[in-house]
Amino acid sequence: MSIDLNADLGESFGIYVIGDDEALMPAITSANIAAGFHGGDPTVLRRTIRLAARHGVAIGAHPSFPDLAGFGRREMHLPEWEVEDAVLYQIASVAGVAKAEGASLRHVKPHGALYNMAARDAVLAAAIARAIVAYDRSLALFAPPNSALATAGTSAGLRIVREGFADRAYESSGWLVPRSVHGAVLDDDDAAARQAVQLAVNGEVVSLDGSAIPMPVETICIHGDAPGAARRAARIRAALEAASVIVAAPFVS
Repeated sequence: MSIDLNADLGESFGIYVIGDDEALMPAITSANIAAGFHGGDPTVLRRTIRLAARHGVAIGAHPSFPDLAGFGRREMHLPEWEVEDAVLYQIASVAGVAKAEGASLRHVKPHGALYNMAARDAVLAAAIARAIVAYDRSLALFAPPNSALATAGTSAGLRIVREGFADRAYESSGWLVPRSVHGAVLDDDDAAARQAVQLAVNGEVVSLDGSAIPMPVETICIHGDAPGAARRAARIRAALEAASVIVAAPFVS
């Protein structure tokens, strides 16, 4: 049994430091790297790619709505062609810098509101899938199980890596609890570790109301911008390995 452990990284920009990417790298196996639309800048992008390559961490692009002020977590309603172009631009940015550093792009994971909206909106999901195919159809797409995003990726011929979250609470519907709701973010290391093990071993998660929800996944996310993320990621990885789960990046052909 194996699982990928991913984190959203490269989100600092200019004088603003968000997260501790260097401390997170030893615990994770995939990095979703920002390209400047919600966080990140050219120097941070290159530095994060170098860090990932040095630690043997798989590199992914982390495209967002153009929302630096809102950290990409505000819903935006843009024309589908504009979303497609923005996602393509960000994928190419991460892939280009990775190539310059002797590394390669492995996957794409949309960020924040773009991810959550595309999970339910087939038109938005299709725009993301088209952008990935336009750049490189061999790239994997990280998406929630049974989502519009996963369906669009499959229809476009992309490999889907189903994703769950160690540090976010779930509704009984299987969707993430909105961040505005108390308890939406699991900031207790042991609780996050238990949820990660349950996802990896049992393919399920317990919702905020106590019901068990099927949640088959191949990758588990820990948010790199959260306080204590590096410590929490290390705790999660230790718990997974203690449960005889191999922590490794997903194979991408």
